[in-house]
Amino acid sequence: MTEFPLQSGDRPAAEAPDDLANDPRFSANEPVSPSGPLRVVVVSAGLSVPSSTRLLADRLGEAVARDLGAAQVPVRVDTVELRDLANDIAQNFTAGFPGPKLTAALDQVTGADAVIAVTPIFTASYSGLFKSFFDVLDQEALTGKPVLIAATGGTARHSLALEHALRPLFAYLRAVVVPTAVYAASEDWGNTDGLNRRIDRAAGELAVLLAGTGGRRAAPADRLEEVVPFAEQLAALRVQE
Repeated sequence: MTEFPLQSGDRPAAEAPDDLANDPRFSANEPVSPSGPLRVVVVSAGLSVPSSTRLLADRLGEAVARDLGAAQVPVRVDTVELRDLANDIAQNFTAGFPGPKLTAALDQVTGADAVIAVTPIFTASYSGLFKSFFDVLDQEALTGKPVLIAATGGTARHSLALEHALRPLFAYLRAVVVPTAVYAASEDWGNTDGLNRRIDRAAGELAVLLAGTGGRRAAPADRLEEVVPFAEQLAALRVQE
């Protein structure tokens, strides 16, 4: 399957923002770090220009910013376009260290308060470029971090890849994945009502996580107990006998 490029007429009209100022799920009075607005980084693995993957990524980022803005929570949304980093990612695997562009992108994701990860679906799974980026990301970078997952594909039959491929990937990285995953098939861009609802629901879930905690939660540190070698444990048992 190849990712399908969008024509200019395929872009849906902008929707009016919802008023969430009185939504009890949000806490507008929750203290936000004085170091600046919350940072949401959108990772897009689209290959064509323009692409449906980047369009979906942009719409998700806009929806989260809209919801947080309605809750009076300042936010900054940045986008990492993996297509521009393909050579740098490949060279990282062969050279063993990232170049300046890839380092900057990895730092963006590591320093974000939340991540929106969007990939095209190839052969019922995420793209190799998408997986390669998260392979070179530090395995602790997403611990405890809210993540919204989304994907695009040519047919709705690939939608289960979100649950069978993407969700396990981010669970392994110990991210906090929001309940609603967003999938956009080719036909969704012709009739966007259902897609709009999924985008709004997922964005709202991510916004609730960020607004409800004030963001910038410290990642829980691993607490590993001291491991006693098995031979020493056996020796201790013999002494007791």
